[in-house]
Amino acid sequence: MGKSVVSIVRYEKPLESVRRAVDLCHGLDHLPNQAKVFIKPNIVFWTRTTPFPKWGVVTTSRVVEDMVILLKERGIKGITIVEGIVTFDPKDTETPAHAFESLGYQNLKKRYGIKTMNVFERPFKKVDLGAGVVLNFNEDTLQGDFLVNLPVLKTHAQTVVSLGIKNLKGLIDVNSRKKCHSPNPEKGLNYMVARLANKLPPSFTLLDGIYTAERGPFFEGKLRRSDILIASSDIFSADKVGAKILGYDPMEIPYLIHAAQDFKRPIDLSDVEVVGEKIEAVASRHEYAFPYTEDGNLPKPLEKLGVKGLTYRQYDDTICTYCSGFTTVILMAIASAWRGEPWNEVEILTGKRMKPSPGKKKTVLIGKCMVQANKDHANIHEMIAVKGCPPDLKEAMQALHQAGIDVNPAFFDNMDMAAGFFMKRFEGKPEFEESFFQIL
Repeated sequence: MGKSVVSIVRYEKPLESVRRAVDLCHGLDHLPNQAKVFIKPNIVFWTRTTPFPKWGVVTTSRVVEDMVILLKERGIKGITIVEGIVTFDPKDTETPAHAFESLGYQNLKKRYGIKTMNVFERPFKKVDLGAGVVLNFNEDTLQGDFLVNLPVLKTHAQTVVSLGIKNLKGLIDVNSRKKCHSPNPEKGLNYMVARLANKLPPSFTLLDGIYTAERGPFFEGKLRRSDILIASSDIFSADKVGAKILGYDPMEIPYLIHAAQDFKRPIDLSDVEVVGEKIEAVASRHEYAFPYTEDGNLPKPLEKLGVKGLTYRQYDDTICTYCSGFTTVILMAIASAWRGEPWNEVEILTGKRMKPSPGKKKTVLIGKCMVQANKDHANIHEMIAVKGCPPDLKEAMQALHQAGIDVNPAFFDNMDMAAGFFMKRFEGKPEFEESFFQIL
């Protein structure tokens, strides 16, 4: 078996740079004639209420349009952009439609005749991915002839990196996504993610690194203008090279270790040929973990504020998208509520695996999974439960009040508004261009 080719190209010009990345790795050479093609971008978050930082978080519309043009040049007529955006109301179809409209996909419809698809409005099919992993995938994509996978080049607080294989999580249903965040440490998130590509149709992966994210997958971390494109018809090789460019040996990425075993491939780059730019010329270390105290009991920003009497443990890989989305809002509200007087030994627990610490006077359990796991735990002196899946944000506010943390209700009236606060970081920075997410 020959080496898989991965191209690395500096982004310089619309269409020309993407074309070069595709041509160098021969990424579309195995595209069937008259293929039914699905394009999978990464729209990990969206809100209709406020502008938010999309750089390094959402796939640029520039790259999406360039790929559509290249497919049309090859005579492809059946092109569908497909994504499954998690919203806190499972019946919310307006937010995904707003995302597709705002990112210019409707203009692609008019110009090139492409279609758009919200996976949550379509049927799912149970797929056995091997190694005991069974998940429900979007049926349309499975029946397609070819998948163009367009993730963002970024690190991830739970999986170290979020690249080609991880991007496929957007094709599974909500129950499968929750299942991926298993409390079983032997078969947790990385074990599940590693199998997502096992039953794909033929595919091509292009990692969009025009903007990259440190401490992703959302916008709370550091977003950068990096101008890098990484492409390959082999998703595993693309991810290995992507990891190296983000500053990690593939051996440091748990899901890649699992994937190497599954694919019976080496974890290093010995079976990969890199063309175009050299890895060393474009690599830049992107941290993945948010800073916590050494004992993992408090985020560093709260420690710097001098917060006392509170334990807010470092997230683990069992917290799913629904509950993790609460974290930013809750931490912002807690920071704003600090007045210098220690709180009354409050502990806040998230995910599915954490256990209450002894000696705490009030224990706040966030989400259905955490409540079910610990509702009868002997270490709890006073339990404050925020039930539901997803949990109700106003119940979370009331729980914090009950715990003696007088958070401002304004943070909880519209959680999506919190995303807008992060836009201030990019004022006066012309390299962060909204135009990359527009199709005129």
